[in-house]
Amino acid sequence: MSSVKTAVSFKCSRCGAVYQADAYRLIDCGADPGLRAKVTGGEVFIRECPECGQRELITTPVVYRDEHLLVCLSDRRLDIEGLEGTQGRLVGDVGSLIEKVKIFEAGLDDVPMEFCKFVTRQEMGKDVDLKFLRLDGADHDIILTYPEDGAMQMLAVGFNVYEDCCAIVRRNPAVSASVQGLATVDRGWVEQFLR
Repeated sequence: MSSVKTAVSFKCSRCGAVYQADAYRLIDCGADPGLRAKVTGGEVFIRECPECGQRELITTPVVYRDEHLLVCLSDRRLDIEGLEGTQGRLVGDVGSLIEKVKIFEAGLDDVPMEFCKFVTRQEMGKDVDLKFLRLDGADHDIILTYPEDGAMQMLAVGFNVYEDCCAIVRRNPAVSASVQGLATVDRGWVEQFLR
């Protein structure tokens, strides 16, 4: 199967011009491996107004597919069959889709990563929206980002925190059972286990 794009009508938020732009409905990185970098860089989710040059996000529903990962960007619950051997995730925004791809591309799992982000927020004493950016350095520090005071901040977290969270997940079968099929794995999901 290959990636699928369709022409979609958009209205510019700056000048009001209505124009057509291609939007992906299916991004299949198995068939189109060059798209992976365009997804993680956000390029495939940008449209540009031909009248004024305003660049905006394309937020139409899309399915991202890779060898062992399927991420659906949709505002509604979906039932997808045949996900055996595949991590299936449902996300509500482009940033979350990009983050999921980055996590799995780094060889990590988003389940312990959400626990890791929870622990980090507790350590920081701040209620911030942490996002995985990358692994860094010889010790594989986890680099997280978050918005604060109108700018993006970066924070390095030791890989041992992620490893400890992996152990927590292994000891709690209810956690693994909750992510079967197409699951939403985010801040709200992790907090249900920590109340």
